[in-house]
Amino acid sequence: MLPGSFYQRRTEEVARDLVGMVLARTISLGNKKHRLAGVIVETEAYGHADDEASHACRGMTERNAVMFGPVGRAYVYFTYGNHFCVNVSARSPDAPAGAVLIRGIEPVEGIDIMKKLRRVDDMRLLSSGPGRLTQALGITRAQNGADMTDRGSELRIEKGVPREAMATTRVGITKAADRPWRFADPSSTYVSRRVAAVGRQVK
Repeated sequence: MLPGSFYQRRTEEVARDLVGMVLARTISLGNKKHRLAGVIVETEAYGHADDEASHACRGMTERNAVMFGPVGRAYVYFTYGNHFCVNVSARSPDAPAGAVLIRGIEPVEGIDIMKKLRRVDDMRLLSSGPGRLTQALGITRAQNGADMTDRGSELRIEKGVPREAMATTRVGITKAADRPWRFADPSSTYVSRRVAAVGRQVK
């Protein structure tokens, strides 16, 4: 498991270092519990008042409260009226709020169940993109606030093997759009958007 201290750093540093870590989910289907897991291959960092693209830029609300609370907690929200996104709260001790959006995972465990939850057979469509991965893992608002540093949590991030990451601008935003706060493994087919040649290698 990754300790709480891992998330108590600059949000963009945490976002970079999450590439290669493992997002794991324990889900109950029928009378059985199943483990679903994937290697994180794409993330984005979101800050506080100085980041107009962040949900936290205008202060705390009932929806974004997790971003202001303890680090290492799941921040799950519903967007575009059709899918959920999962983040983990992360920020330096002097920052009021921050979170890392998980944009893509490379499936490694429970793939058959992920396919059923997604209703797709094409591996390329399984978990590339924030909405796809939450559907593949059965993540909803019920997991909002989950302690992702706790081995017994139904949603957690486990230690993996660090991967190469490229830094690019974030996807699908119009404000603070020039910040290179998206981090992606350029070799992975589960990155939601192609890593442009202008990306910077950061590890």
